[in-house]
Amino acid sequence: MVVDELDFNPPENKGDVSDIVVPIIDKALVAANKREPERNYLGASSLGEPCKRKLQYRYMKTEKDEGKDFDGKTLRIFQVGHNFEELGIAWLVQADFNVLTHDKQGRQFGFDTAEGEIQGHVDGIITDGPVAWEYPFLWECKSANDRKFKEFQSKGVESANPVYYAQVLIYQAYMGLTANPALFTVINKNTQEMYFEKVPFNAKVAQRVSDSAVNILKAVQNNELMPRVAAKSDSFLCKWCEFRKKCWDDNDEGKKQSRLQPSWS
Repeated sequence: MVVDELDFNPPENKGDVSDIVVPIIDKALVAANKREPERNYLGASSLGEPCKRKLQYRYMKTEKDEGKDFDGKTLRIFQVGHNFEELGIAWLVQADFNVLTHDKQGRQFGFDTAEGEIQGHVDGIITDGPVAWEYPFLWECKSANDRKFKEFQSKGVESANPVYYAQVLIYQAYMGLTANPALFTVINKNTQEMYFEKVPFNAKVAQRVSDSAVNILKAVQNNELMPRVAAKSDSFLCKWCEFRKKCWDDNDEGKKQSRLQPSWS
């Protein structure tokens, strides 16, 4: 009887398996993202964005420049960030903080104003806990890579990310949680370190952010474009914008009359 020898050596590598699987996953993520309904409102989480024209374009569902849609890698980053938020909630609850995220009907806590044209959804409201603080207060959670995490540690949220800072303040204002400082949290995606910061309410900044949102809505109603954030298209603030080409098109101003109606109107 002839017995064939068994060969447990791995077969010759015919290529990186990642190059096969990752594109399939990314394609599915992009397809799923395109099926998601688009917002018909200004998202309060981004109202601190320095370029109000960008926010106006987003509100109007203006078509992005070619190649500027979210790719699979970006969508994976978004989903990982959401998972860190869920972990943050679980860790706080295990530590005996009472974190509320949804109402009795199962809806995420949030708010809308200006007849629903401005909306926001909060990560949580902490109503009690093992630390002798004044309750309740807003809880907002973010994740960051190691470099950005260290920037939050050294500078605080107001300097490290003014958009996040504005988000916390506007959420405090519209949720009626201004009496006690919010708890801002960042989780390091590389090391799982955690950074916590108390953010007192700043009425002046919150009012400025709220007014800017109203100005965007008024601009749309008046068929006007908000001012550009920079004087030149090669500005750092414009470099990676999804509307850079559209915004700086030589004929942009002449075409605005036909483009300034939201696509759902």
